[in-house]
Amino acid sequence: MSTESTWRNAPDTLGRTAPNQSVQYPDATPIDEIFGVDCFGLQEMKKRIPAEQFRSLLMTIERGEPMSDKELADSIAKAMRQWAIEKGATHYTHWFHPLTGSTAEKHDSLYKLNSEKAFIPHLSASALMQGEPDASSFPSGGLRQTFEARGYTAWDATSPAFIMRGDNSATLCIPTAFVSWTGEALDKKTPLLRSMDAISKQALRVLKFFGKDEGVHNVYSTMGCEQEYFLIDKRFLSSRPDLMLCGRTLFGSKPAKGQELSDHYFGAVPPRILEFMADSEQDLYRVGVPVQTRHNEVAPGQYEIAPLFEHANVASDHQMVLMEILKRSAERHGLHAIYHEKPFAGVNGSGKHTNWSLSTDSGLNLLDPEDSPHTNPQFLVFLCAVIRAVHLHGDLLRSSIASAGNDHRLGAHEAPPAIISIFLGDMLTDLLDQIEAGEMTRTLSGGTLDLGATQLPKLPRDSGDRNRTSPFAFTGNKFEYRAVGSTMTAAWPLTVMNTIVAESLDDILNDIEKVVGAGATPEARDAAVMGVLKDVVGKHKAIIFNGDGYSQEWQEEAARRGLPNIKKSSDAIPVMREQKNLDLFARFGVLQNAEVHSRANTYMEKYVTQLSIEAATMLQIARQQILPAAYEHQRNLAETAASSEGIGSDILGLRDEFTQYAELADRFRNGAAKLEEQLDSIPDDEYKAGEYFRDTLIGTMEDLREIGDLLETKTPSKIWPLPSYQDMLFIK
Repeated sequence: MSTESTWRNAPDTLGRTAPNQSVQYPDATPIDEIFGVDCFGLQEMKKRIPAEQFRSLLMTIERGEPMSDKELADSIAKAMRQWAIEKGATHYTHWFHPLTGSTAEKHDSLYKLNSEKAFIPHLSASALMQGEPDASSFPSGGLRQTFEARGYTAWDATSPAFIMRGDNSATLCIPTAFVSWTGEALDKKTPLLRSMDAISKQALRVLKFFGKDEGVHNVYSTMGCEQEYFLIDKRFLSSRPDLMLCGRTLFGSKPAKGQELSDHYFGAVPPRILEFMADSEQDLYRVGVPVQTRHNEVAPGQYEIAPLFEHANVASDHQMVLMEILKRSAERHGLHAIYHEKPFAGVNGSGKHTNWSLSTDSGLNLLDPEDSPHTNPQFLVFLCAVIRAVHLHGDLLRSSIASAGNDHRLGAHEAPPAIISIFLGDMLTDLLDQIEAGEMTRTLSGGTLDLGATQLPKLPRDSGDRNRTSPFAFTGNKFEYRAVGSTMTAAWPLTVMNTIVAESLDDILNDIEKVVGAGATPEARDAAVMGVLKDVVGKHKAIIFNGDGYSQEWQEEAARRGLPNIKKSSDAIPVMREQKNLDLFARFGVLQNAEVHSRANTYMEKYVTQLSIEAATMLQIARQQILPAAYEHQRNLAETAASSEGIGSDILGLRDEFTQYAELADRFRNGAAKLEEQLDSIPDDEYKAGEYFRDTLIGTMEDLREIGDLLETKTPSKIWPLPSYQDMLFIK
């Protein structure tokens, strides 16, 4: 085996891309006019279809009314086709989210042959509204078999179509839902849309009860994701089978410097990375993804991008587009984007902090406490509904973010623990104390900060601090679900969140209506609300925790409070199948029992398959790369010791070094043999296999890594076959 690895001989890609041309930003010019528009949104539709039909379309998009007018569908299909062809598109695809967690597409031509054998533009209303991609090989968790091939895609009019561009291609992507021939959901969009309907219905009931529903026709769950990711030079990838196949390093010793100095965090973005970011953002703006924030994250080589808030369904689609565009842009800049939750041991992992709120179609944020929340019983109902929902269904929320990758991340380095709790801050916690005491008299104020320098302004201070260790934190007018993993689509956690809060809104309002009926005075109404909320707070305040989520004291306190601490996804995923959760989803029409079981089976199968691939890859690296390198260095030590002995030198130190290294290499060889033996014993049943990994294989993999990483520190870098953490994290 050559001592020079592929990555060392690869051409340098650091200077591959020329600096971008400067872009002017006139104050009066919208950003879509600066970068162009590859998104078929409402503005484009309004220009291209008759006004009456456009108003009808708005009823579908904004109020959920069915699109039953064939002429409207014909007009939209024609307008979308013309627009796409003007943009250079030659094909279209029904773009959807299968249960794999990625996106799927099958391309069809935007042209067809007419009777005169000439190619003419074509996209009919029926082709827009419904597709039949087959797609029977996608995982369905037993919901359908491969021979049951008929599956349908249905156009989602609420999410704008967009054009995805390649080097020499342009494809019209039409967001769709994906269902079976029997109508069962095979994707992540369909349950999300159903859950949005469910929470809208219950939120509208609350608004009507308080007489605040005038002019409100819909309540949307809204979402904004903070996407974290790593970038490495792509020349390292071919020599890291673990990164290539698993998305994370299975071996790798810590460099002398990591993130201890916090000098990367919020630091100046390296020029090459900034070029990549600017290039990505231009592509994202073109397809309508409203990205806003970019910065260096804590770990070296780690970055973050975050968009503005949007309706949850559109935001979920845009998240998937964002991940794809970042990947493509990285390739153009000689980089490789890594989304895995823990690609590098010993430094921060990556999350997708999912900010969730509720907003009316008139623009009112229902989770905004405003200035005096103690006089706003409507806000308190929504707040208490979230508290109740998370307390009752913390195990289901933990299940919603279960994955092999997230198990490595949860619990440290700014990632929340596996215990689901809510951080409220001082103001809201004080409000709950007042509710429980039965008297609302005050709202804590943060006041202002005088910084002690006349040159600096006095700053308005929030009424409470933020908590980076909380998995579910209130952050002013929304909740931030920090536990969501960076590889995940946010659609499933959002579906769970919408559904559990819909249940609590329904139950709380039912209890209030038992006390006071329609036509009651405001005083009687508010007294009934406070009485019910007092009971809710008393039963569910155990979920509130404002302290250090990493501390051992919290682990013990959470156990006393009866909060679940599900550390492994092999235990979290089966929670979905519990009867209370089956009943929950069925009650609100989000998922029927078979659909829930299919997801649990699919996610567990994916969990086991990912770990199996990691174990097999680890064994391959151990046998084909690390052991040959270790034996080479072992031979060098032996030869050095022998040559030294021949000239009569004191060789005790060399002998000891050789013996210790040989023993370490032998331990590594035995560890690899143990892993291979255990790989052959994985049970066929995915749930038993999950337990087997939890109890047996994961520990063996961790032990083998520990020995391998120690070998790396004792082997000359010229011989070691894998690019080091130092190379990958710091060479930009």
